Parts: sequence; C-alpha cells; structure tokens
Amino acid sequence: MRSAMLGFAAGVGALQCQATLPNLWLAAILLLAATCVLWWSTRLQHGWRRAGIGLISGIACGFLWAALYAHSYLRNALPPALEGKDIVVIGTIANLPGISAQGARFDFAVESAGPVDGNTPSLPPHIALSWPAGFQGRVGQTVGDVQPGERWQFTVRLTRPHGNANPDGFDYEVWLLEQNLRATGSVRPDHNAVVKNQRLKPFVFSVNNLVERCRAILRGRILSALPGKRFASVLVALVVGDQRGVAQADWTVFTRTGIGHLISISGLHITMIAGLFAWGGAALWRRSFYTQAALPLFLPAQKFAALVAVSTALLYVLLAGFGVPAQRTLYMIAVVAAALWCGRSTSVSYVLCTALFVVLILDPWAVMSPGFWLSFGAVGTILYASVGRIRMAPGDGRWQRWRAKFAPEVHTQYVVTIGLIPLTMLLFGQVSLISPVANAIAIPLISFIVTPLALIGSVAPAPLAGWLLGTGHFFIEMLALLLSWLSQFSLAVWSAPLPSAWSFIAAAVGTLWFLTPPGWPLRAMGFVGWLPMLLCEPTHPQNGQFRVIAFDIGQGMGLLVETAQHRLLYDAGPAYAPESDGGSRVIVPYLKARGIGKLDAMVISHSDTDHSGGALSVLAALPVPLVTTSLPLDHAIVQAAKLHRRCQAGQSWNWDGVQFDMLYPSPSVYESSKWKPNAHSCTLKVSHGGKSILLPGDIEAIQEIELVGSVPERLKSTVLLAPHHGSGTSSTTGFLRSVQPELALFQVGYRNRYHHPKPEVFARYADHGIERIRTDETGAITLEFDDLLTWHTYRKDHWRYWYGQ
Repeated sequence: MRSAMLGFAAGVGALQCQATLPNLWLAAILLLAATCVLWWSTRLQHGWRRAGIGLISGIACGFLWAALYAHSYLRNALPPALEGKDIVVIGTIANLPGISAQGARFDFAVESAGPVDGNTPSLPPHIALSWPAGFQGRVGQTVGDVQPGERWQFTVRLTRPHGNANPDGFDYEVWLLEQNLRATGSVRPDHNAVVKNQRLKPFVFSVNNLVERCRAILRGRILSALPGKRFASVLVALVVGDQRGVAQADWTVFTRTGIGHLISISGLHITMIAGLFAWGGAALWRRSFYTQAALPLFLPAQKFAALVAVSTALLYVLLAGFGVPAQRTLYMIAVVAAALWCGRSTSVSYVLCTALFVVLILDPWAVMSPGFWLSFGAVGTILYASVGRIRMAPGDGRWQRWRAKFAPEVHTQYVVTIGLIPLTMLLFGQVSLISPVANAIAIPLISFIVTPLALIGSVAPAPLAGWLLGTGHFFIEMLALLLSWLSQFSLAVWSAPLPSAWSFIAAAVGTLWFLTPPGWPLRAMGFVGWLPMLLCEPTHPQNGQFRVIAFDIGQGMGLLVETAQHRLLYDAGPAYAPESDGGSRVIVPYLKARGIGKLDAMVISHSDTDHSGGALSVLAALPVPLVTTSLPLDHAIVQAAKLHRRCQAGQSWNWDGVQFDMLYPSPSVYESSKWKPNAHSCTLKVSHGGKSILLPGDIEAIQEIELVGSVPERLKSTVLLAPHHGSGTSSTTGFLRSVQPELALFQVGYRNRYHHPKPEVFARYADHGIERIRTDETGAITLEFDDLLTWHTYRKDHWRYWYGQ
C-alpha cells in the first residue's frame, strides 16, 4: 500500500502541471477502473509485482481524483457578466478576519443575493472580501467590527479570481482555488451602496463558525493583554496560527535565521502538546483506582492516552487553521493511535505515507505549497537518517549519560538542517547558514517556554493571563534581539539562482549519500553533488544583446533591462498597502529566484505611487549604486539612494554594447511649477543595432508633441511601452507615427479602476498595425533583443487549468 500511496501523491502532482482537465465523466469512469485495479493488486502474493501495479494504479488514482476535485471547485466560478456589478449579498463571516489600518479582509459564505438587472444572480458559495478604510485615496468609510460567525448584509462589487502571473512568483489564483474562493471583491461604502451594510445576527451556529469564533476570542485576549507590544502577533501565531500580524521586517529576520517554521503552530508544537495531555490523561486514568472507579479495567490507560492525544491534536489543528504541517502531524498521531486501539504494530514509513495520502485526498492542491514539501521532507529525512540505526548506549560516566540523552536531539537537528538544503534552495533560492545556531536556541525556547506560556495565558483569567503572556513576549523579544544580530552577518544566508532539475537531483542524491550510516564509503563526497546547485550563476544575455522583462505588477510599471554584465530597473511598481508593494511582492522575489544580488542602476520615472511605490523595498533588499529619478530632492527615495542623479535629456551611456539614451525631460521642465508629476517622466530608449525599446513612463499628449518636435529621428523603436498605461491623454497619432513600433506593451492591472487601456487608444494601436500585449491578460512579458526580436508571455508558456476560470 505504501507504493500506491506514493503513486497517488505523484499523480496528484502531475495533475497540477496540466494546462487542461480531462473530461469529467471520463475521469470518473477511469478513476473507478483504477481503484478496482488497485484493490486487485492488494490480493497479489508477489511483492515486486504488487508494488509495481500498486504504484501505477496509485498514480492514475491520484491524477484522476485531483481532476474530479478541480472540476467540483471550478464549477462555482463567478459568471463574467457579474464582474463589476454592485450586488447585495447576505451571508456569514466564514473565517478569522485580518484586521489592519487599511480595513478588514475575510472570507464570506454567501446565503442569498439580491437581484441584478432584474435577475437573481448565481454566486459562488464562498467569496473573499475586503472592506477598505480609505487607503490609496479612496473615500474614507467606517469598517464594521466583523467577527466569525456573524450574519451580515453587504453591497459588494466582485471580480473573478485573478492574480499577477510572474516567473517564480506566488500564484494567487491557485491559492484561491485551494480555498474554494471563486470570486474576490470589496464592500462598497454606505454612501455608494445599494443598501446599507449591516450586521443581521451576532452568531450563526456551525462547527466552522464555532471554531473560527474561538480563534477570534483567543486572538482578542492576547492582543488586549499586550496592547502595543511588537511581538504580540507572534504569540497569536503560536496560539491560533494567524501570521498576518507579524511585521514584514520581523519575517525577514526570521527567514534569514531559518526559524520561520517555528513562528506558527508547527508539527513539533502539536506533538509536544498532544504528548503532554496524553501523559497527564494516562496518569489520571491509572490513578482512578484510588477513587474506586477502576477505569483501566474498562479501558486500558494506553488506549485512553491515545484518544486524548488525538483529541488534543485535533483541537490544536483546528485552532491552527488546518495548515499542511499541522494536518500531517494530526494524521500521523491518528494512525498510531488507531494501530494501538486495533492491537496492531505499524512502521513509521507506513504512518508517514498514510498521512501523505490523507492530506492529498482532502486537499490535492497541497502539493503547490512549500510547507507541504518542507513538512514531509523534514520527517522523511529524519526517518531515512535514523530508523534502523544503532543508538548510543548511555555509559557509566556523567558525560556519557548527558551525551546519550541529548545526542538524538542534536542528530535530528543536524539531519534536518543538512537534508532540507536542496529542497530549500529549490523553493526559495537561499539557505540560512546560521540556522543551526539559531534553531538550537529558538526551538527549546519557543517550544517548551513561549508556546506553553502563550497557550495557558490565552485562556487564563486576568491578571494571570497578562503575566503569562507578558513573560512569553519578553522571551520572544530577547530572542528577536539575538536573531537580529545574527542576521546582520554578511554570510548569514547563501543565495543562488533556483536550481535546474538536474542540479537539484544531483544535490538530493548527494544529500542521501552524505546521510548514510557511518562506515559507508566516501560519505563526505556527497557534498560534491551540491556544487552545481550552490555555485550556479545567474543567466544573462550575450554581448551586444539585451533582455527586457515587463512584470505583471498590477496597475503600475516595472521593467528589468539586462545586458551581458549589467542590470537596470525601470520603475518599481505600485504600492498595494503600507507594507506591501510591487517591489517586495514581485520584483525582489524574481531577482532572488534568478540569483541576482545587485542592480547597477534604477530609474524611477516620476513620483506617482504606481511607478515609485516599490522602490524603497528594492533599495532595502539589494545594493543599487545609482538611482536616476525626476523626483523632488527631499523625496524618501532620493534620500535612501547611495547616489542620486536627476534624469535629463541628453544623458547617455553604453553597457556591453547596448546604448541607453535619456530623451526627456529637458531642464526647463524642472524649472516650471505648472507640470504634474506625469510631465516629469524619465523617457529612456535602450537600443542595439536595429532593435530598441522606448520607455516613456506616464508622459501625456503635450510631452509627446514636444518629443516629436525636438528629437523625431531618435523616437523610432521596435517596441514601445504604452505611455501612461494607454490612457486617453496619451498615445497620440503623431507620436505613434514617429515611434513606428512593431510591438506595444501595456502594463495594466486586471479590471483597474482607471479602465486602462482606453478602448479607443487600444484600437488606435491596431489601426497603425502595431501588435499589442497587455500584462493583465498574458502575465509577465520577456523580450529578447538580438538580430531578431522574440518575446514570451508567462501565462502562455506556463498555462494551467485554473487560469481564466
């Protein structure tokens, strides 16, 4: 059965790489047939034949099961005709809301919807809503105190699931599919709403609502006991698994030191708490003889302890929000408990495979989560490196006894650290070199001191709760100081491009070789398998060639220009929220995945936040020797730059045979106070040979006329980044005639509120015979400039069945 379970996991993973789904009824029939073959294989006597047939039929079952699961979720999609319409909905708050200064975010279980255009709309049963409080110039509004389980009436405006699509970026669309959220939207302000937003009932009972309300109560108790405390959100994460309140700066420290897995309800925490309650329950059960109850005569203490362990783990996992690591631990505990109750022995590998099977049969998209691979990878590595090994005898001396006592824990930490390096590099492109030291301190502190204090403090009465939570916060504060110091070392993290398939396989084989038992020949040579992965260099164009990546960054601009030895970033994307922007969410992750550790220059065309919003995040993440902008000299980006230069017509430089020319603005633009920021946009042309791209920022008609009048001979370009995202105030006919592009790029957000590109402008490009690509439809666009121009779009090259659904 283990081979069948592993095959099931492989089949599920294969389905998530498909561009289309198999036919629903055909998949159902084939799944039934594959299940019958799998059942028949269990009757075979020959082990190798049974394992082979089980593996193949398991792959088929996993593939087809995941396909049926996907069909059942995709059928709930929001009809396209309802996008952008105001709809009155009634339903319940279905999860623990995320609360911030910008408003509230929560899942909403729809019970009914009001008529739209005279018809009753068919809405998905679950939608993701935000209730904004006035961020980015929106009209301020009062956000209600939404709590899980409440029934509300809202006027909402919905869109179909859509996320930015960039190489090695977070796939928001598959995450929404996994959560069965088939529409996203926002609550309309009362002064724009069809009906007033209002609470209809304080609580609607269901098991999910009860669990989520308990999570909200515990979070509220912690935050009220620690008002204004920086790490109160860390204690919330340890108790209810809600990590949204942890500051991005703190996450950076936790990631660099390799302890991010501890800032949540991890498998280690669940095992510890379940074991503690099981031990206490068994002790009390045995002592029932003293009360004349004699409970062990009715149920053995071991079975009662197993029942307590499973119940405790289940409760804690529910509080955790049912994350993959928590699920894995729960199922493993449940399998061991079931074996104990049935009087059967089971191997550790069987327990792990069963947990893997149950996780994927309940959530086939779990294979898309890094937590899935890290969780099962860690346990699998421990099993590989420990099961069947001879353990050290205690010995007679004190040192030998202490060594025998702590050697298994040290060995486990060593094995996990070494064993997960290839997987960590594959998922994140970096590995913390100081994680062994940081984890040696953080694991016992968080697991055995902070977590128990947080759990007890969250349910204890005042003032005891305040003392316990305050003590836990103090330990976290001291730990954060140490981790912050450790993370500042230049060699705290080793970074490299995400490894190719062959280099990852070589590193994985080398790791298995290195973790073999002592006495295995040439164990140290396992490190050789790591070299291709760790020493890989970022790819780059050849001399005289250049590459441009136009990111799918929402309603904003951000492009990376690469030559053989240099890289320039033109604009840095929009600001999404105070701690979230295009730089931190899109550009920096892409650069890290490519192994790019520095930029040679950055151009910020002008001050509008859809162009400059991510610049500070980029400057904080990696070195940028030169920043060229049209910004005021007191602007925060100018102040943060190591070297700042104002962009000005006439500036030019050559990198690796590629010419860079600044065409606008002229010095007189800075001397006048009548122009809006758009009129200051740095206009850059990048060219080599007969191929070029023109990057005009947000210039408008007047600036286009000025360019046509002053440098008409220099405007002609192979590719044009549409000025001002294709607004109605730009892309004039005269300008397009002067540029004569073959291809136009439109960097726009999906269903953006400015309705860019304007239909008449978009059609104007077609009238001039210009091919058009827009990032909201194609995802990121990669252009290769050589003797010929070639381009690739991310969604087309990496199409998955959930795109556009």
